[in-house]
Amino acid sequence: MKAYVFPGQGAQFTGMGLDLYEKSPLAQELFEQANSILGFSITDVMFEGTAEELKQTKVTQPAIFLHSVILAKVLGEDFKPDMVAGHSLGEFSALVASNALSFEDGLKLVSTRARAMQKACEMQESTMAAVLGLEDEVVEEVCDSVDGVVVAANYNCPGQIVISGEVEAINKACDILKEKGAKRALVLPVGGAFHSPLMEPAREELAKAIEETTFNTPICPVYQNVVAKGVTDPAEIKENLVSQLTGAVKWTQSVQQMVADGGTEFIEVGPGKVLQGLMRKIDRNVAASGASFE
Repeated sequence: MKAYVFPGQGAQFTGMGLDLYEKSPLAQELFEQANSILGFSITDVMFEGTAEELKQTKVTQPAIFLHSVILAKVLGEDFKPDMVAGHSLGEFSALVASNALSFEDGLKLVSTRARAMQKACEMQESTMAAVLGLEDEVVEEVCDSVDGVVVAANYNCPGQIVISGEVEAINKACDILKEKGAKRALVLPVGGAFHSPLMEPAREELAKAIEETTFNTPICPVYQNVVAKGVTDPAEIKENLVSQLTGAVKWTQSVQQMVADGGTEFIEVGPGKVLQGLMRKIDRNVAASGASFE
């Protein structure tokens, strides 16, 4: 069974999407539509902007979403998923690619999400840290033992977890995790504590937008981050999507469940190869590749 997976924030690169734009009339049409929906020329930043310009929150998330979704649309008849999933932001790409959301609604929600997260980041100083080489349970126990807000936020692959929370609590957790034998416990250059309780103001704002948006039954199960299982019911999809901003990205668990449900070929749709790398660490027995078009 074919599983299509969609990357999240951090996969952006300068010039992203330009090859799609130049080779496909459909891609051109969708990119121009995106410029109109967003009210600024995101294609200028994607195709010609600097790495710094691409890092702007209002640009990064829509840019990755557009690259992923438009690539899926351009694949056309070749895009035949039996199951889909997306890492954090990538879940929105997966929902549009599987027809649970329209292109326009998906882009509007991603834009709302990006701005809401930016605002939440500015309300309180917070950060995230990558922890390598420890069991999930050890990381969770340390987070629970530290005063202040610090939680396991991204279960990327066995032995790689990202924690999220208040700066002081993150620093304290990193010190303890190193004592516990972590190969690395490294604070990341991010704007704030994504997938933690500190994103509650953003969750509330996004929840309102999601509630007002029409969701359809997808063409295949969508393995959502917060539940790590295939979902097809639109009401359940909306509920899980709202929970995602303050809940953990259970990527390891999602991929393991997809494999258990019959996934044998995993195809990354969008910029970069991050998910292919994680896939090989989660389960070496399944094929992992990137989507390509002619």
